[in-house]
Parts: sequence; C-alpha cells; structure tokens
Amino acid sequence: MRQLYPYARCPDQAAGTVAHHPAVVIGGGPIGLALALDLGLQGVPTLVLDDDEGAGEGSRAICFSKRTLEICDRLGCGDAMVDKGVVWNLGKVYHGADKVFDFNLLPEGGHRRPAFINLQQPYFETYLVARIREAIAEGAPIEIRGRNRVEGLEVRDDGAGLTVATPDGPYALSADWVLACDGARSPTRKALGLGFEGKVFRDSFLIADVKMTADFPTERRFWFEPPFREAGDSALLHKQPDDIWRIDFQIGWDVDREAELRPERIRARIDQMLPGADYELVWTSIYTFQCRRMQSFRHGRVLFVGDSAHQVSPFGARGANGGMQDADNLGWKLAMVMQGAAPETLIDSYDDERIFATDENIRHSTRSTDFITPKSDISRVFRDAVLHLSRRHDFARPFVNSGRLSAPAIYDGSPLNSPDALPQGPAGARPGAPCPDAPLKGGYLLDHLRGGFVLLALGQTAPEGTGLATLSLPDPGDDLRTRYMGDHDRALYLLRPDQHVAARWATATADDITAALDRATGRAAA
Repeated sequence: MRQLYPYARCPDQAAGTVAHHPAVVIGGGPIGLALALDLGLQGVPTLVLDDDEGAGEGSRAICFSKRTLEICDRLGCGDAMVDKGVVWNLGKVYHGADKVFDFNLLPEGGHRRPAFINLQQPYFETYLVARIREAIAEGAPIEIRGRNRVEGLEVRDDGAGLTVATPDGPYALSADWVLACDGARSPTRKALGLGFEGKVFRDSFLIADVKMTADFPTERRFWFEPPFREAGDSALLHKQPDDIWRIDFQIGWDVDREAELRPERIRARIDQMLPGADYELVWTSIYTFQCRRMQSFRHGRVLFVGDSAHQVSPFGARGANGGMQDADNLGWKLAMVMQGAAPETLIDSYDDERIFATDENIRHSTRSTDFITPKSDISRVFRDAVLHLSRRHDFARPFVNSGRLSAPAIYDGSPLNSPDALPQGPAGARPGAPCPDAPLKGGYLLDHLRGGFVLLALGQTAPEGTGLATLSLPDPGDDLRTRYMGDHDRALYLLRPDQHVAARWATATADDITAALDRATGRAAA
C-alpha cells in the first residue's frame, strides 16, 4: 500500500462538543478524492474519512477515458496522469489466432487528450492526493483523515450525525451533507438498509498483473476462444506503466477460487499465453461480472457516488470512468446549493442525470457480458457466426462486442436543458452533451471552461448584461465550426461548470440567456 494520509489525532477527537463539517466524504478512493477536490476548489469545506491510509495495490481500475482526463484537467491534475500513463487509441479483436478487426477510438484530430490512458488505480489516487495537497496550500478547505472508519450514521432532515472509529477510540461528527463514495460493498448503503438491485453473471475472471519487458504494441488486445484456449475462454491484454502488463482470463463459474489463485496455476495460464516470456507476478485477483444500481442515489442529505451507487462489469472501463462523471456532475451542483446560489432541488437533477447515465452503462455492459460469455446454445451460435463473418465482412464487425468502451453520457431529456434553438446544429454539441474539445490559438477550448457557467459566442459578439464569463471567438477555426456550428455562420452556447451544454442558439438576447441559466441551476422551478 502507498501510505498517502497516515493516521493522526485531530482536534475533533478531543473536542467537548460534536464537531460540525459542511460536507463529509466517506471513502478515499478515486471518486471520493476527486469529489472532495472539486468541492474544495469551489470553497466548500470538505472532510474525507477513509478507513485506510492510502492507495491499495494492483491495477483494479486501469483504463481512464478521455472524458475522465478532461475532468482531471479541470481539477488541475490531468498532466500528471497522462505523463505517467500509457496512451492508447487503438484496439484489436481476435478470434482464435486470427485478427477479426481493429478500431481507433479517436480517429479525428484536434483534441488535447487521447481516447484512453492505462494507469494503475494507485497512481491515479496518488496524483489526486498530491493535487489536494497543492490545493490546501493554496487555501482550499480540504482535509483527509486516514484510519477514520464511519461506524454509525444517523440521517436527519438537515444533515447527518456520524460515529467515527479510530485507533484512539470513537468520536462523533455532524455534517450538512454526506457523500458516500465507499465502493461497491458500501457500508453506508448497508447501514441505511438500502437495496442494490441487478444481475450477477455466472462467470469468473482472473486478473494477473505481471512485470515483464516485452515489445508488444501499446493497444488493447482481446481474444475470443484464444489459441491458448486452456488458459481461458477469452483473454485481454493491456500495457501499463513501469513494464506492468494486465492480463484477464475468463475461467468459468464453477471454479475453486483458492486453487485458481495459487501462483503455480496462474503461471501455467500465462505460460500458455506467453510461452517463453520472462515475467514476475505482481498482483492477482478474481472477479465476477455484476450490473447493479440503487433505486435512487439521493437519500435526503446522503448522496451516493460511484461504485456505492452502481456497479458494472469491468469490460468497457465504465466503473471508475462513470464514477468520475458522477463526481463531475455533483460537485458544482452541491457547491451552488451550499453557497446559496441554487435551491436544494438542484440536487435532484444529480439523481435524474446520473441514473440515466448509469442505466445506459448497464445496458452496454450487460450486452458486452452476454456476448463475451453466452449463456445459451443459440447465443453462442450467434456470437460465433458474428466472429466468423467479421473476418471478411465489414457489415458484421459492429456486432462484435468485446466491451463497448466508456463514453460520456449525453443528458437528453434533463430538466436542466433548454430547448435546442440551433436548428440542425451538430448533434455532438446538443443540450445535455459534454462539450467537444477543439484547438484554439495557444491551447484548447476546454482549457477555458474550468470555472462556473460560461457563454461561448462563435461568429458573433455575446450580448451584454448576462453577468456570465464569456468566451467570444468571432473567427472560429475549422474544428470549432464543425463541432459547434455545422452549417450555421454563428452560434451561442451556455455551458455548465461540468462542461456540458445547457442551451444553444443561433442568436439570443440577455433575457433568453438568463432564462436558460435559471433553468440550468434549478431556479426556474424553485
């Protein structure tokens, strides 16, 4: 383990009264740390309570998407992630020994970040903690307490009371808001007696992180019915930093997990896949596919974020990336509510938007799982037919599903969206969509969208009197025109703090913009 925030006594433990904190995050994993950083950068006093003292071991989450990297850029730690990570855009799919096809996840230029990086979760957490320390030095009101385990939670109308266990005994806290980021086994969820409904798929997968020097290309490689079949029914290979390679083997449901985790058994599988390779076992684990979620992510002043709220199968990299988008969605809303700039009902839109996104992720994840691990004879016949046809026929390749890779949700139908007033505008920048990046002179568009709401004026001057930060580009470049204007010679966008589109027009008045802003902050319905 990397000890990032070792236990130390705090003044709250010796206080004669119950200490109060505006926002308490339970869990110091990537989602809890990102959310605490986001809130702290907005001036919200935030306390993180973690039952350990830092990052764990092993790859666990490794594939971090372009959208996650853009969120990390906004928080100020994206460069560190990309500099350490293994950058990739290309994936290859094999059936047996034959390559079926390959795909490029970022075929167009003009984006600051790649489609994905591979970076072990402990590094991801380490860079978040480093950025939190920088933010604290700059005045951000964030605190992390290691070996502070929440053992009791009393939900109240105006917040919650918490009992916290430490090596020196328990103490009590109160909070206005509690943010449960404590993982798929969420003790918070269990303590409140809340359900976690969905499907557990009857199959098992072995993860092996191995250290070796190899000249394999930097790409995602997936095998259906691999030629090293005795090693598993499917296999996945990813390169990580520090000459660590992540291998996933499909090993079936009725297996002896203890036996499968013995080093000699794992080595036998790897030796079949990589005959003659010189490697060292670094970390191993077994997991099953699960697609589940809570019925609601909000329970009064307790909000569930990341794996505590939902869980999907690892193929597709939708777990940590979906959780980062949860934090991105919630951070600005909670800050506005706590600072009196928006009504508390704005928090309900977190539930609306992220349940919509979660259901989309679960659908994709379930379809991937059904394709990778067919559970009926007819499903296997279909899967195998698609794979055979895909070797020679382009039409069949879209049906091959080795894990549809994570993409950010477009919040179509969100109550925060204004009606689209840019007729036939680019679909990728419609209300609810995350802002497509594009190059500007000396940088990129998303570099300018790291504060609050922003008004983006393309081919025109923004109307005065809105009180909003404005980015005016009278002569947009080709990428901006393609991604934001389409066939229009001008466009005006209202962009949310999480870099999603709230509204767009060909032209608009200050009153139009104010009305859209009120809707996007929940004030119109208050």
